[in-house]
Amino acid sequence: MSATRMQLLSSALRGGAPAVRPLTSPSASPSSPPGRALSGLSATRRGLPKEKMTDNGMMSRAKVLTIDNMNPTVKKVEYAVRGPIVQRAVELERELSEGMKKPFAEVIKANIGDAHAMGQQPITFFRQVLALCSYPELLSDSTFPEDAKSRACRILQSCGGFSMGSYSASQGIDSVRQDVAQYIQRRDGGVPCDPDNIYLTTGASDGIVTMLKLLVCGEGTSRAGVMISIPQYPLYSAALAELGAVQINYYLNEEACWSLDIPELQRAVNEARRYCNPRALCIINPGNPTGQVQSRQCIEDVIRFAAKERLFLMADEVYQDNVYADGCQFHSFKKVLFEMGPEYSETVELASFHSTSKCYMGECGFRGGYMEIINMDDDVKAQLTKLVSVRLCPPVPGQALMDLVVNPPQPGEPSYNNFIKERTATLSALAEKAKLTEQVLNTVEGISCNPVQGAMYSFPRITIPEKAVQEAEKGQAPDMFYCMKMLEETGICLVPGSGFGQKDGTYHFRYRTLWSKMKRVIIGNIEFLVVYLK
Repeated sequence: MSATRMQLLSSALRGGAPAVRPLTSPSASPSSPPGRALSGLSATRRGLPKEKMTDNGMMSRAKVLTIDNMNPTVKKVEYAVRGPIVQRAVELERELSEGMKKPFAEVIKANIGDAHAMGQQPITFFRQVLALCSYPELLSDSTFPEDAKSRACRILQSCGGFSMGSYSASQGIDSVRQDVAQYIQRRDGGVPCDPDNIYLTTGASDGIVTMLKLLVCGEGTSRAGVMISIPQYPLYSAALAELGAVQINYYLNEEACWSLDIPELQRAVNEARRYCNPRALCIINPGNPTGQVQSRQCIEDVIRFAAKERLFLMADEVYQDNVYADGCQFHSFKKVLFEMGPEYSETVELASFHSTSKCYMGECGFRGGYMEIINMDDDVKAQLTKLVSVRLCPPVPGQALMDLVVNPPQPGEPSYNNFIKERTATLSALAEKAKLTEQVLNTVEGISCNPVQGAMYSFPRITIPEKAVQEAEKGQAPDMFYCMKMLEETGICLVPGSGFGQKDGTYHFRYRTLWSKMKRVIIGNIEFLVVYLK
């Protein structure tokens, strides 16, 4: 240790403060009092924010980060699912808890697909294994079934230090990615799946945004454009706004149960090429917020279109277990791609996404998911791996849960019968609510609803009386006015269709088909509101 460091340490141990030479500017003269050169400069010249006088006469320093100098793309981000109506719903809940009188006794949030928050029960086996992984001492507890224990041990053996609290590989735990690959291969009838093409993610949203980051480039008319369906899930428009990409809208056909038409895709891409460079096409199947399930023929047509127009395909398939309508079936884009032959399976670039948050699981808070990439350039794939490594790793409990979703109890294992019972009951209840939603909404004057073929939502069209349109505040969309009135008068929190996109002159709201008080709310309160606005 140097003499100087010894002196400093000795002074600190004695309680004295070592002498520190004040900071001066390089131009300060030796005879100047310490610090005079800098203190004599104005705050602006020293690079400090200007001060301003407050009401009590105190000087308040201006903020370094202001609304005027913050990242401008962030200010363009909108996310209707948790927008102003939801913020008002939270205020109403607080007011009710404080004893304020309202026309309703509770706020019912039908704005977001949070299954467990609305009473859907978690799958017992999943929670047992997660409990064992979180607290391995429970492995000696005889109340846990042996298959849950063996599954927990397998997961923990893949974790550093036998703990879910350790980091995993950035791409995800190897054994989980292997299980995901085997699941996809089973789901797609034997189409091969390489675990190296699997990236575990923080929910599907994380994977979608990551892929968009790779795709965005260019300036002016060469700026990247991404095709998204209208109505769309606001994640897409929000991410594109933040990344500074061009949003290319293509409209689903409401009159044909929200089908996807190739002529509409062609119209959208042709118009977009005048002002941007279309690079990707996003598909949500089953649909959110519209609840449609695309046919196999439609998926083939979309793949041909993407190949012809040289577009990267992004398939959001998080509702793949939520298919209810007769004659409808989920077809993965990857399966159809490979069954179309090498002309497409060896050329079309595809990223598909799945999640633990939806289907029969509803485990939104664990933030588990995966994406699979097909035909990605090797150099780009290396950049993707680098990009995910910056965030270290997805949440390990979410990875563990994803493993259980793709590798659930098998026939002959102790937990199998109860797992099948719970899974079947949950999906049956969701199917019943989807059917009931369509039937009951269509009994209400001024509301029309397409069949809910899948997912967890309907997107009914509403006829808003002219008086209500005129009453809507300046700059406020009529369906926002409608939904805000709905919330204030009935306590029902819906999301206006304008937050998802809709054809001009039409109005909608997204309605989640999860909660148990559906019939009372729809018949009583929505009908009341329609009358109220006349």
